[in-house]
Order: sequence, then structure tokens, then C-alpha cells
Amino acid sequence: MRQQRGFTLIEILVVVMILGLLISLAAPRIIGRTDDARITKARADIKAIEGALNLYKLDSGSYPTTAQGLVALVERPDSDPAPRRWRDGGYLERVPLDPWDSELLYVSDGRQYVLRSLGADGEEGGEAADGDIDSREF
Repeated sequence: MRQQRGFTLIEILVVVMILGLLISLAAPRIIGRTDDARITKARADIKAIEGALNLYKLDSGSYPTTAQGLVALVERPDSDPAPRRWRDGGYLERVPLDPWDSELLYVSDGRQYVLRSLGADGEEGGEAADGDIDSREF
């Protein structure tokens, strides 16, 4: 006589209950970290854009103005001050959005700049994930 091998319903239920318990303990820790990850990504993105801005300044002699915006890192600006030299292909592939899919704020007089993300709420000020992330802070 052959014995059939397999799991009983009780064994399957016990495994499902153990997995459910483990998920209920781990999920709050994992879910709570998404805001931290977005803040870290926003800072890293701003740092990368700062690198592109510095390369632009080395080539052209000044940062893009507020009117030219971050688009000047992707396409050669038509407005004054026109860059002396501009790298073929640009300095970035595209104008990036922050991790909350909002445009970054860029203000510059050509000599210095401020680059900001308004955070999760998209409004100035705020705390934690809603707080502004400013290039002058790091």
C-alpha cells in the first residue's frame, strides 16, 4: 500500500497564521520608512543637480538664471545670458521632479542659486516629510 504525502489542512493553516503574524510585525516598520526614503532621494537628487549646475557654470561662466531655469541643463538656453560654451547633449537627460512628483524650485541670479523641494505637502514650511528640502542646508 502506497502512502500519500502532502500537508494537512491544519499544517497549512498553522503556516498561514505564522506568516500573517510575521507580516503584521514587520509591515509597520517597512511602511513607515517610505517617507524617509523619499527625503533621502530628494537630497540625493538635489546634490546630483548641483553637480550639473556646477558643470554648467564651468562651461558658461554663470549658473542658469531663474528665467532660464533647470531646462538650461537639458536644452541650450536662448535667452540672455547665453552660455559661452554648452555641452552637447546637455548636463541632464531631463528636468527631474522631486520624489513627490512636483517640480523643484530654482532661483538664481547667475552668481548663486537656491534649489528646493517643498516636500510631500507641496507647500512651504512643514515638518518631517512635509518639510522643505533646501540646497543651502547641506
